[in-house]
Amino acid sequence: MPVLSEVAYTPSNLRLLVDGRWVESRSTEYLPVMNPATDVQISRVPLALKEEIESAIVSSQSAFSKWKELPVSQRVQLLFRMKYVFEEHFEELARVNTQNHGKTIVESRGDVRRTIENVEAAIAAGYTLSKGEHIDLVSESIDEETVKEPLGVFAIICPFNFPIMVPFWFIPYAIVLGCTVVVKPSEVTPLPMTFVAELLQKEAKIPPGVLNIIHGSKEAVEALVSHSLVKGVTFVGSTSVGRYVYKLAGEYGKRAIVQAGAKNSILVMPDADLSDAVESCVSSFFGNAGQRCLAGANLMVADDVQRDLLQKFTRRSEAIKLGYGLDESIEMGPMVSKKAKERTIQYVEKGESEGAKLVLDGRQSRVTGYENGYFMGATVFDGVNPDMTIAKEEIFGPVASIIQVSNLDEAIEFINKGTDYGNAASIFTRNGGYAREFRRRVQAGNIGINVGVAAPAAYFPFGGMRESFLGVLHGQMDSVDFFTDRKVVIARWKP
Repeated sequence: MPVLSEVAYTPSNLRLLVDGRWVESRSTEYLPVMNPATDVQISRVPLALKEEIESAIVSSQSAFSKWKELPVSQRVQLLFRMKYVFEEHFEELARVNTQNHGKTIVESRGDVRRTIENVEAAIAAGYTLSKGEHIDLVSESIDEETVKEPLGVFAIICPFNFPIMVPFWFIPYAIVLGCTVVVKPSEVTPLPMTFVAELLQKEAKIPPGVLNIIHGSKEAVEALVSHSLVKGVTFVGSTSVGRYVYKLAGEYGKRAIVQAGAKNSILVMPDADLSDAVESCVSSFFGNAGQRCLAGANLMVADDVQRDLLQKFTRRSEAIKLGYGLDESIEMGPMVSKKAKERTIQYVEKGESEGAKLVLDGRQSRVTGYENGYFMGATVFDGVNPDMTIAKEEIFGPVASIIQVSNLDEAIEFINKGTDYGNAASIFTRNGGYAREFRRRVQAGNIGINVGVAAPAAYFPFGGMRESFLGVLHGQMDSVDFFTDRKVVIARWKP
C-alpha cells in the first residue's frame, strides 16, 4: 500500500511563541514527534528552559494590562477572526491532527468542528455572560451590583488525545473575557496546536502576548503553576497527574480546573434496540482507538440479552477497518505511541491472567503497508468480574469488558462503587422509568440516554465527578466564571 499524501507541516524543530514572535528554544533537550501510523519522526519538540517559560509569562502579563482594557466588543472581533481561520483551514487542520495523533480523518474533522463551536460559544459568552447584575434600592439610597473582571494570566495544560479541541475548551473564553494565556501542548502531540497558533498569529492578528505557546513536560508544568504571575491553570489528562497539578495549584494559591481520568460504563437493558445499541457502543469503545475520556470501557448487559449482544458486538468490532487515518475508509487508526500500545497490551494480559475470557484479540493486528505503525485492533473480554483490574482501572485503549448484571440496581451499584471514576455513563433502553432512575442515581458528570458518547455541546459544561474531576468549575462554558471574579459594588447616592 503506498504511503498516503502527507500534510506539508513537518518543521524540523518546533518553536516557542513568545510575545508575538516565534523563537527557537535554546534548550539542548528535544523529544521526537512521531507519526503513529508510520513510526516515522515528523518533527522534534523542545523542553523549554525555565527562563523561556518566564519570558512567556511576563509577556502574557504585559499583554493583559492592555488587553483587559479593550471593550468586550473589540475582543469578540478577534474570536470572529479565529472562527474564520478555522473554517478556512478546516481540512488542513484535520489532516495535521491525524498525522500527529493517528485518529481517523473523520474523527479529526469532528475535533475541529467542536473547536469552532467553542469559539462560537465564547463569542456568545463575551456578549452576554460577562455582564454584571444590578439591583436598585437594596436599601434607602443604596444600589448594589456585581461586575465580572478578568483575573490575568492563565496556564493551559493540554492532553495528547485531543490536541486542538481540548485547548479550545478554555482559550477563547479566557481571551474574550480579557485574560491572556500560556499554552503547553502535549509533548506527544504538539504539532496540531502549534500549527493552529501559527495560523492564528498570522491570519487572526492576535496581539503579542495574548496567546503564548511553550513546550515541555513535567518541569514546564511546575514552572507555569508555581509562577507568581499565573492566576490559574487548566489541565486535562490522567487522574494521577491531575492530582499532582491540583495539589501544586493549591500550594501556590492558584485556581484550577482539572478534568481527569475515566472508566465509563454503558448499560444495555433487555428492552433496548440492540441494532442501535451495538453500533453506538462500537463507536464509543473503539472510536479514537479508545483514547478519549468519554470512551466506553465496561459494557454492562442484562442476563437475557447477554448472548445476543455479545455476538453482535463482537462481530461488528471484528469488522472495524484498521489503518492510516488519512484514508477516508478507515474506521480506527493507530494508538498514539508505542508506549500507549504497550500499556494497553499489559492490561489485556492482566485480564487473561485474572480469568476473563478473551473473545476478540486485537494485539496482533497488522496493516499492510504500515507494519511499523502502533496499531491495535478492537479487543473484547467476556465474563469480566467487577473485581478484576480491567473492570476498575482506566486502560485508555481499544478494550471492551463485558460485565453481566441482573438488573438496573446492580448496574448502578457497580457504576457508583465498582470504580473510582465518574466521568460518563450511558444507558440504552426504551423505558423512560429506567432512564430516569439511571440519570438520577448514577454518580457521573455526563449521562447518555441511548447515546454512546455523552459529549456535552460547547455551551454546556464538560461534566465530571469523583476521581474524574478536581475543582469547582468545569471546562467549556463553566470557565466563564473561572477566568473572572466578581466585584460587588455598593453605592449610596443621596437625592
